[in-house]
Amino acid sequence: MIKDTSATDTAVETQSNKKRNIVILVVASLIVAFAANAFLRAPSASRSIDRASVQLARVEIGDLVRDIISNGRIVAANAPQIYSPEQGFVKLNVKAGDEVTIGQIVAILDSPELDNQLKQQISEMDRLRGELARQELDSRSQNLQLTKQLDLAQVDLEAAQRENRRAHASMENNLISQIDFEKAVDDLARAELTQKHAKEEVAIAKDRLVFELESAKSTVSRQALVVEELERKISQLDILASVNGVVGNLLVQPRALVSKNDALMTLVDLSAYEVELNVAESYANELAIGMQTEITIAGKKVMGKLSAISPEVKNRQVTTRVRFDQQALAGIRQNQQVSARVLLENKTNVMKVRRGSFINSGGFVAFKLEGDIATKIDIQLGATSMREIEVLAGLNANDEIIISNYDEFIDIDKVLLN
Repeated sequence: MIKDTSATDTAVETQSNKKRNIVILVVASLIVAFAANAFLRAPSASRSIDRASVQLARVEIGDLVRDIISNGRIVAANAPQIYSPEQGFVKLNVKAGDEVTIGQIVAILDSPELDNQLKQQISEMDRLRGELARQELDSRSQNLQLTKQLDLAQVDLEAAQRENRRAHASMENNLISQIDFEKAVDDLARAELTQKHAKEEVAIAKDRLVFELESAKSTVSRQALVVEELERKISQLDILASVNGVVGNLLVQPRALVSKNDALMTLVDLSAYEVELNVAESYANELAIGMQTEITIAGKKVMGKLSAISPEVKNRQVTTRVRFDQQALAGIRQNQQVSARVLLENKTNVMKVRRGSFINSGGFVAFKLEGDIATKIDIQLGATSMREIEVLAGLNANDEIIISNYDEFIDIDKVLLN
């Protein structure tokens, strides 16, 4: 018995339902195809980090100024110390902070030893002058004796000459014997010889007297120089200020006993200042006298030049001095704090990027940003300044890179920024 016709019925789909199913199938296939294509083409990132947690910078072309940033202080360009010229007791006429002018007596040294030496040397000079006066009298007396001796020899010679003439006349007239004649001739010869020797002896004796007198005068002159030197030293016991300025530090107590060349005080010349900078030891070999330096003093920028570089390193720093034009500034004070930039080199038309912590990773790699993916690439860096760094290879202008620290992802090749 046949209950119904359901076993023989066939479901027939309408034409509209078939078309709708085909469209749905095609659209789904396209969606799957596009998703698969996007997935295959999309770069794979090993790690995802927050974009706000990193610093980005764009590569540019421009001028790069290599510089050193340093802090320093204003110091007096001229701050001489006053020293004790001799040993003695010092009397201070000024106190720390007092204003002084050139030539002002700032201290007086009492030196009993020097006073005693001066008195002794003056006494010695008086004695030598007395000896010189006595020697001058002796010289005049001896000159007189020598002149008398020469005159007597001359008189004897003239007498012998007369006797010789008389003998010749008498011999011609046969009035004297041959023996008397020869005696007269011998007497003349003896008188001539005596006069000649007397003349030479007198000349030598006078020269000796002149020499001895000059030697005595030289001794007196030398002693006068000794006295003059002691007087000069005593005159320097009044210690004068060498600059216009103020008294810095007193290095001794009033009425203290000081030795020769002991420092007494420091004077500060307020008319000329310099900047003292402490530069890191690593930059020591790049510093040179005459380098331009930009100084910021109380918000104002002035230019200066390196004038001195310390030859030694202290606490891993090198001390330098900078001279600057202070005419445009007012109210500069000793030990005032300043900041400065020492300009080492100016390079034009170079590829550069803002300096960041990424150079702490060695400066050989960088993460270049393309879309949301940062890819690690090899780079080569050059000159560095406090704000920028030169790019030699690996990047092009307008490339954007991560410049913050790479420690968290240095071991991977790609990073996704979200």
